[in-house]
Amino acid sequence: MKAGAHESTDSVPPGWSYNPSSWGERLWLVGVAVLGFAVSSYLALYQYGLLEDVWEPFFGRDSEKVLHSFLSTLLPVPDAALGAAAYALDAVTGVIGRQDRWRSMPWMVILFGLAVGPLGLVSVLLVIAQPAVLHAWCTLCLLSALISLIMIGPAMDEVLASLQFLRRCSQNKTPVWDVFWHGELARERVADSG
Repeated sequence: MKAGAHESTDSVPPGWSYNPSSWGERLWLVGVAVLGFAVSSYLALYQYGLLEDVWEPFFGRDSEKVLHSFLSTLLPVPDAALGAAAYALDAVTGVIGRQDRWRSMPWMVILFGLAVGPLGLVSVLLVIAQPAVLHAWCTLCLLSALISLIMIGPAMDEVLASLQFLRRCSQNKTPVWDVFWHGELARERVADSG
């Protein structure tokens, strides 16, 4: 994807053909995270006993087995509630910052990546556990896992752009820790003082 008409080419990372921090790249991820939040919240309401039944079009009563299994209750909070919280974090960290946040807010981009990446990994592990450990399937759990997986690649693109920016700063002897927290402003301060 090339830099859009409403996006200046100086917000495209060096060596990239597009800006992974652009609104076009982030807003659909936020929308997917909101969908994940809705699915996980629905499942959490069932796990908390606020809903009598859970919707399951394919696997009979298997969803109930999965949602009340020992895996879903390992922690004091049901796993679907943790998923809903993670998706909410994905959505919030996805909308914060300008279209050049890969260099202006590296800490936010890394936080976004940390919010998206581990959720995807946990989702994969829980999907593997459904047939292997629980001998049951849950349609909405599978949907939630799919949502997590869809988000990983695009989120990691933005993380990669920020990490490359930090590496370039390090190679230029700019204090990486300052740049991590203050972005290009820290780099400009060092250049001005030198």
